[in-house]
Amino acid sequence: MKSISRKILLNPGPATTTQTVKEAMVVEDICPREKEFGKMLDSIKDDLVKVVHGEETHHAVLFTASGTGGLEAAITSAVPKGKKLLVVENGAYGTRMVKIAETFGIEVVRYQIDYGNYPNISHIETLLTNNKDVSHLAVVHHETTTGMLNPVQEICDLAHRFQVEVIVDCMSSYAGIPIDIKKWNAEYLISSSNKCIQGMPGLVFVIFKKDLLEKIKDTKRSFYFNIYNQFNGFEKTGQMQFTPPVQVAYALRTAIDEYFTETEAGRWNRYKENYNTLYNGLASLGFEFLLPDNQQSKILLAIKEPAFPKYSFEAMHDYLYDRGFTIYPGKGAKEATFRLSVLGDLHKKDIEAFLLCLGEYLLTIK
Repeated sequence: MKSISRKILLNPGPATTTQTVKEAMVVEDICPREKEFGKMLDSIKDDLVKVVHGEETHHAVLFTASGTGGLEAAITSAVPKGKKLLVVENGAYGTRMVKIAETFGIEVVRYQIDYGNYPNISHIETLLTNNKDVSHLAVVHHETTTGMLNPVQEICDLAHRFQVEVIVDCMSSYAGIPIDIKKWNAEYLISSSNKCIQGMPGLVFVIFKKDLLEKIKDTKRSFYFNIYNQFNGFEKTGQMQFTPPVQVAYALRTAIDEYFTETEAGRWNRYKENYNTLYNGLASLGFEFLLPDNQQSKILLAIKEPAFPKYSFEAMHDYLYDRGFTIYPGKGAKEATFRLSVLGDLHKKDIEAFLLCLGEYLLTIK
């Protein structure tokens, strides 16, 4: 395979990938209806559940889509007709779940606060108390609008007191931040192939409680994103209903293998080392952060835009991009920010190289 220059992606996915994940996509052509390919997909499904320690309690189902497709699958399959969805909306990805639900005529109860504010459990409890027809609650675990880690365990515990099922968007935390889905007791968890699991874009998965299959059998809002049909179709045939991204699946298989080799603790410790290096380096350059330390995910930082007279995010982006570093703009937080993430195949030396380059850029505008 020809040499490929390595880019340092500090956006929150798609992420920097290993050379071996890239090379995994260069495989013999195969029809995705072959048993060999079906067995490989089956191993992926099983191992996706193992990442969050749900082997005894949960299944996984795969769809060809970006992460948003998995959210659509969970929301449209789970919420019964005539019931409401309560959404914790403290970032753009909470708002996205509201929009998905409303598109399909699902009534939404919005717990809406400024992007960057921390959820108040008592306020959520009041909404559940006053809305007896809420059947599901949706929350983002790591809200990449701001880098906030929402209190999912507390929210799950509260929702279950009201017999409300929980849908957790773990798009940018799954396989990065350790998750025990049995402890959460969450009914649905959604993530994709291209973030902390460190594969390529193109596959999304919903991990859901095994005993929910029959319950959602007749909730038919979507032809393509129907969890019951997709899961049972694969169980019967060993094939996905619709054409999967074959090469992306091979890359995901390799990425999962690399995750288990690194181990849950190893990956989390590497991400935390990256984060601490980035945080301390940015602070030493004079930057300030949107969130207090106790709310940070340690995967992404929302950095307040500096007041330098010559500061321009676009100019800073282009300077860094030309030198192999990709940074990310803000997304509607309560203060103007830009964002930097440490997920993917990144290491301390990569963060140090970025900080050196950023420091050189700042000298040109001060």
